Amino acid sequence: MKRLRFFKKLGPGLITGASDDDPSGILTYLQSGVILGFGALWTTLFTLPMMYFIQEMSGRIGLSTGKGLVEIIRENYSKATLFFLVFISTIVIVVNIGADLLAIGASINGILPVGNFVIMPIVAALILFCTINFPYKKFANVLKWLTLSLLFYVFAVLYLDVNWLDAVKRTFIPNFELNAGNIMMLTAIFGTTISPYLFFWQANEEVEEKKEFERNHRSMSENGIVKRELSDLRKDTLTGMVLSNFIAWFIIAGAASLADTSGAHTIKNFSEAALVLRPMLGDWAYLAFVAGIVGTGLLAIPVLSGNIGYMFAETFKWPKGINEKFGQAKGFYSSIIAATIIGMAIDFLGFDPVSLLIYTALLYAIITPPIIYLILKIANNPKIMGNLTNPRISNVFGVITLVVSSALVAVYLIVSL
Repeated sequence: MKRLRFFKKLGPGLITGASDDDPSGILTYLQSGVILGFGALWTTLFTLPMMYFIQEMSGRIGLSTGKGLVEIIRENYSKATLFFLVFISTIVIVVNIGADLLAIGASINGILPVGNFVIMPIVAALILFCTINFPYKKFANVLKWLTLSLLFYVFAVLYLDVNWLDAVKRTFIPNFELNAGNIMMLTAIFGTTISPYLFFWQANEEVEEKKEFERNHRSMSENGIVKRELSDLRKDTLTGMVLSNFIAWFIIAGAASLADTSGAHTIKNFSEAALVLRPMLGDWAYLAFVAGIVGTGLLAIPVLSGNIGYMFAETFKWPKGINEKFGQAKGFYSSIIAATIIGMAIDFLGFDPVSLLIYTALLYAIITPPIIYLILKIANNPKIMGNLTNPRISNVFGVITLVVSSALVAVYLIVSL
């Protein structure tokens, strides 16, 4: 009963962490496990504190101000900065939606003789129906329960004969060879783990949570925030980030073991993943993996498309929010619908969104350091944050994240030339 109450308290942090392990992210972890083996496992431990503190900052900004990050950037920084970030983020997110829809279609097609032209429109329509028609609380609860689909990945990997002792050892004692290919994979892991769309989403969902709180509680503290809310935010965020990296660890460990057994050297797309995984996992374990892909896809796509809605609404000062009816927030919902349809169109037009992600991820990696810098500036500004500015430990890990992300991009660009 106590655990159930704790689960009910979880929200934006849990959903954000789980959506980070979307199908396109899982492909990155599969690829890194196949190429780097257990040598990639240390990254899940290395990125965890950086991931937590940036997400906690983003959530605290939303909770403190009642505004999303894009709205705050619009109010405090130049239009050029705003439009550049929104433009690049929109491109990457739309491609990501296409990749996740394709992953769901390819996974279901691996067990049922149904083509993508049937599967993807049905999935897209289901997601849009729920996003548009469900009030925030119901919408958030659906996403929260979908986070449990991450456990299907664990069930699938437990079926494999993994050298768990060696895997744990390599997690704490890195063994990483510096070369162009490994640096590219390291950048990809960092990029898919610490992604700007997660910053935007958690800030906006904390705003939605704050509105829900205000509807149900008349007595508020002087600045609209109570200590319990801040404590819940931090527990929620920590739970989500630990879960996210825990699942990533299992996927990498499983992929490394599969590579040793099957002799696979790379997994470029979901079709290749199915060809490698199905014979190695067997029917039931493969079915569990497919359930994980479908479940996390259904979780991540609303998060991705919802980000588009929030970004455009905050940029152009439109009404926004999952609790709003379509007629009250036409621009917000129209942006979500357009992003989903365009993402699906990428698949139908014959483009491989997984290949596109390789190029667009570099663009995302390039804008991640400036966004982290802006978050640090905002989170330390008492005019914006009031008495909820960053504590010293948040600044320490925020600066570390900024330096690491900047260095990775710089090194990647140098070795790629």
